[in-house]
Amino acid sequence: MTKVYVITGGTGGMGKAIAMRLAKGNSFLLADMNEERLAQTAEQLKAIGATTVEYMVADVSKRESVKALADKTASMGELAGLVHTAGVSPTMADWQKIMEINALGTAYILDEFIKIAGPSTSAVMISSMSAHMVPATPETRVVLKNPLAENFMPTMEQMTQGTTQASYPLSKLSVIEMVKDLAWAWGEKGARLNSISPGTIDTAMGRQEKQQSEQMAVLLAHTPLRREGDADEIAKAVEFLLSDAASYITGTDLLVDGGTIANMERMRQAMQ
Repeated sequence: MTKVYVITGGTGGMGKAIAMRLAKGNSFLLADMNEERLAQTAEQLKAIGATTVEYMVADVSKRESVKALADKTASMGELAGLVHTAGVSPTMADWQKIMEINALGTAYILDEFIKIAGPSTSAVMISSMSAHMVPATPETRVVLKNPLAENFMPTMEQMTQGTTQASYPLSKLSVIEMVKDLAWAWGEKGARLNSISPGTIDTAMGRQEKQQSEQMAVLLAHTPLRREGDADEIAKAVEFLLSDAASYITGTDLLVDGGTIANMERMRQAMQ
C-alpha cells in the first residue's frame, strides 16, 4: 500500500521546506488555502522526485474541512507522516482567529487523523518557542489540552483578555499540551506523536513578525547561536522525528530555537 505524507500549510515557508526535504520517492497530500500555490508546489515536488503529489484547499479551523483531508488521505493509501504546520502569527489575525486556527485547528487534525493512524505513522505538530515563555498554571494546562471542550473559547477570551500577545503563546502551548496528552491514544495504535517549537526562523511569516515586533529583535539578540534559523533546519528536525531514527520518541516537544529559551534567565538578568 502507498505510504502517504500529509503536510498542512504545505506551501508556507516551513511546510514547503519539509515537503522538499522529504520529496524524493514519496507520495504527498498537501493542504493549504491557496490553490494556485498548491499547484505550483506540487509541480516543484514532482520535479525533484516525488512519486505522487495531490493537494487540497483546506481550512484547518473547520472540522468538515479537516475530515475531508483525512478521508482523502485514506483513499490514497497508508498514513506514514503527518506534519501540521498551518497556523497564524500575532500580526496576522485577532485573538479569536489565532485560537481557532492554531489550537482548535490542531485539535481537529489530531481528532480526525488518529482514526487513520497506524503502526507506521509518525505525526509532528508545529508549536513555537513562545509556548515556553508562558507562565502557565496546572489549571491553565488542563484547559489548553482540550480545545474541543464547549467552554474552551469563552475561557480563552478571559485568559487572553482579547489580546493577540496572550493568545498566540497560549495557542502554541495548547499544541504541546495536546501532544503530551494524546501520545497515549496514538501509542495504542502504534503511532508516534511529537511537536517542534521553532525559534526565530527566516520565513515570510517570521520576517513579518520581526518587522512589526520589537520583542523579536530582543530575542534574536539574546540567542546563543547569534542568528536566525532557516526553514530547512526545521525540516531536518521534522525528517528526524518522522524517521525510524526517532522510533522511541513520542509525546515530547523539540525546541529548535538556537538556544533562545535556554538563555531566557540570562536575558532577564541582562535587561534588569
